[in-house]
Amino acid sequence: MNKSYVVIGGSSGIGRELVQLLEKEGNNVFATYHENVINSQGNVQYQKLDVLSDTLNLELLPEQIDGLVYCPGSINLKPFKRFSDDDFINDFKLQVVGATRVIKSLLPKLTKAGNSSIVLFSTIAVQNGFNFHSQVAASKGAIEGLTRSLSAEFAPKIRVNAIAPSLTDTPLADKFLNTPQKMEAQAEKNPLKKVGTARDIAEAATYLLSNKSSWITGQILHVDGGYSTIK
Repeated sequence: MNKSYVVIGGSSGIGRELVQLLEKEGNNVFATYHENVINSQGNVQYQKLDVLSDTLNLELLPEQIDGLVYCPGSINLKPFKRFSDDDFINDFKLQVVGATRVIKSLLPKLTKAGNSSIVLFSTIAVQNGFNFHSQVAASKGAIEGLTRSLSAEFAPKIRVNAIAPSLTDTPLADKFLNTPQKMEAQAEKNPLKKVGTARDIAEAATYLLSNKSSWITGQILHVDGGYSTIK
């Protein structure tokens, strides 16, 4: 039976890979883009959305939604003393307020499905202390708290989980991996001696959306090649 999924930020990186995986399984996918315009095709319908100012157009969506994934994020790394109040606030708006706005708007449709799933994104920097990660860790820490709180509030009809990757080869991380030397250095830090791909993370998100993870909620799944746990 085909299911209906919403992918916020489905135009590039992990979101784009996820859209392709869900479509390949025969599902109906409703995705959004901000700057990278993508036309609707087949079982995938795209609409433009600025999560900081626009309202999600619910008229394009079916009566019930089986899963929601919120992908928008940022990676801003620099010393704490160089961040302004607005830097922290803008990240929080994009990654936390944006997610809560979308979840609120889709909550009736997710509830109606009776067995739906929400997937959010954190980072291993929340549970591990890394230099210059105060801004990203602060907002993603809020995402982890939101994940656990909503999983309790929405059970048993909606499961809520988050994925916490290490640095992954996506357009968002390009400035950190845009030379062979940078890629090699990052891979060397990883126990599996490789840098994760957008497909690696999208596969994990697909799993958390599926019935294969029907007994998993309130979890922060580290998909990082063992980087956060193996020393």
